[in-house]
Amino acid sequence: MKLFRLLAVLLLAGGTTQAQTELRVPAFTAYFDPDVEGAQISDGGVTGWDDPAINVLWFGEIKTPGALACAVSLRLPAGAETKLRLTVAGTAHEAIAKGAGNGTVTVDFGTFAIAAAGYQKFTLTSLNAAGKAAGEIEALLLHGPAVSSAHFNLKSRRNTASVHLAYPTKEFTNVNAFYCEVTATETPLWTYFEAAGWHRGYFGMQVNSPTERRIIFSVWDSGKEAVSRSKVGQEDRVQLLAKGDGVNAGDFGNEGTGGHSHLVYDWKTGERQRFLVTCQVPDATHTIYTGYWFHPEQKKWLLISRWKAPKDGAYLHGLYSFVENFGGDNGLLHRQADYGNQWLRTADGMWHEVTTASFSHDPTGRHDRFDRYMGVEHGDFFLSTGGFLPGFTQFGEKFTRPATGKMPTDLPLPE
Repeated sequence: MKLFRLLAVLLLAGGTTQAQTELRVPAFTAYFDPDVEGAQISDGGVTGWDDPAINVLWFGEIKTPGALACAVSLRLPAGAETKLRLTVAGTAHEAIAKGAGNGTVTVDFGTFAIAAAGYQKFTLTSLNAAGKAAGEIEALLLHGPAVSSAHFNLKSRRNTASVHLAYPTKEFTNVNAFYCEVTATETPLWTYFEAAGWHRGYFGMQVNSPTERRIIFSVWDSGKEAVSRSKVGQEDRVQLLAKGDGVNAGDFGNEGTGGHSHLVYDWKTGERQRFLVTCQVPDATHTIYTGYWFHPEQKKWLLISRWKAPKDGAYLHGLYSFVENFGGDNGLLHRQADYGNQWLRTADGMWHEVTTASFSHDPTGRHDRFDRYMGVEHGDFFLSTGGFLPGFTQFGEKFTRPATGKMPTDLPLPE
């Protein structure tokens, strides 16, 4: 820490009116590369890091170019030694540390020059032999002029921000069908691309694993139970009326509760997918919601599922689309999808093209991750999150895409 204290003294001697403070970036905010599950991470930091092929990464936005002193705080058994390399802004510095038993050790990597404002990647590499623990990492420590106004996510939630586009539908009453096309262009694991969300459910496609992708259609129960569907009475449960061939249907919880259905299908990155959600209102207290998806190879619409929702009696409203990173281990990666050719139908049989939408995001996008965007490209809206790309889109900003004027004529619509 001598370098850190010396730098603070020199800054004050040079006429700086405010001493630079140390920025501590917890290790539980870090990522692993190239295997995002290559070590363990918890509130205590990074443990089990004994593979030199795995790097520990931090990302942060440096807003003030200048000198940046960098160190790492870690725990290491007494008498043990670790050799590490830290790479920042294209420069690499190496350092050796010896263990202090139960105490922490500060590994000082010296000062790096940050030439321009923007996101920086901090790459910590083990120079130890395979199988030898590199130390239990507690934090990245930063000091110097470049710390001024720097922004890092300091929370343990490492997911990207969830980003949404909302379709203004207040001028339309009794909306009984909504059609949307989605092309996912950046598709890391643990990403859900929603085509058609509404006040009572969601419909889209998901990357579950390296070998499994799904088409998902789900409808929420009535009531306020957030976690366990076993606590939801029959009078509040949505009822499955029908499902398509090969579709799995059951319960869901932990995000509200309801009826879930999915079709395992290897939808392709860069291939346009078509979704249609419809509703029927048989009486003042129930609504029937149906999800259809167009199979690209079979060239026909497939029923995913149909649900009867109690304590409803409303038509579709609150229409929106979104991109979600539901697994934080790979929250460093970029996700993007294009949304286009949106249409809605009202109960009088009239179709209306939807060409405007506004941007929003979850609380992660408010304070922790600013790499979240919406815009218009190639005639479609796009949603983008993650990747630590420069710039961002303001919450509530509105966009208009060019009208296609081409309402699909092959839709499986209820009478």
